[in-house]
Amino acid sequence: MNELFHLGPGSNSPAWVEQLDRDCFTEPWGELADHEQAWGFKNDAFAIWSLHAVVAEAELLRIAVDPRHRGRGLGRALLDACEAELIRMGFTTLLLEVRVSNAAGRALYEASGWKQDGLRKAYYKNGEDAALYRKILGAVPK
Repeated sequence: MNELFHLGPGSNSPAWVEQLDRDCFTEPWGELADHEQAWGFKNDAFAIWSLHAVVAEAELLRIAVDPRHRGRGLGRALLDACEAELIRMGFTTLLLEVRVSNAAGRALYEASGWKQDGLRKAYYKNGEDAALYRKILGAVPK
């Protein structure tokens, strides 16, 4: 597996990240804001996080795995690597929202120890609900 790369605030994404972002989300995220960081495996997968150090929370904003490499554990490996970095940085709580129809994403999060703890009705432009997930770092999964 590729080595983990890191992009900090103000970084522009490499071309392959922009292309994968466009393929998965229609348009690329763009330059990372002061509170955003990204990690990934070159040419295969990336994740963008919003970091809120004051409350020790990090929110997963986007995660994408190249469709040619899905089903091989890259998403799980990337989440694990990000979690290790976030723990090292002092974060204790992870948050995310995901379309209720995204069964593969929800299965990945739940297999990685995330717990659904809410629902945002009609959150997305098409009226679809968002499932809210939370993970407490260092907690033993039940």
